[in-house]
Amino acid sequence: MKVHLLQIPQGGNLHLEGEEDAAFLGLEEAGASAAGPLRYNLDIGTSDGGLFATGSLAVRVRFTCVVTLEPFEKEISIPDFATRVELGGAELVDLSPEIREDVHLALPAHPRSDAIPPGQFFSAEIASAENDGGQAGPWRALDQIKPKT
Repeated sequence: MKVHLLQIPQGGNLHLEGEEDAAFLGLEEAGASAAGPLRYNLDIGTSDGGLFATGSLAVRVRFTCVVTLEPFEKEISIPDFATRVELGGAELVDLSPEIREDVHLALPAHPRSDAIPPGQFFSAEIASAENDGGQAGPWRALDQIKPKT
């Protein structure tokens, strides 16, 4: 996302709102892919030799669940995006690296489908063991060990 300095009113802020192709985010490096465009709502201004941008970012991302290995989609939102870029004399400032970094930091390390609440994957095995008198599930092998007397 590039901002031309002449777009910013002298002593004021530029408000940008819209969508942009999310290909520049490089989500494939994180084992994910964009399922829609990057949506942004930013206020941009200049101060003390730098350009600042604050606002919100959101993108729909396609992951593979680490438990079921099934694909699923999840909205990644950054409600408090903020960055400052030093102005080096160029009239065009690219905010893409800062946006990309914040989106990557918001990605889950171990994406898990919302269809599987935490703990549910193993609770079914434990419930099965309890209903079968301990003869099924992950404890079956331990229950068959006979102590030496």
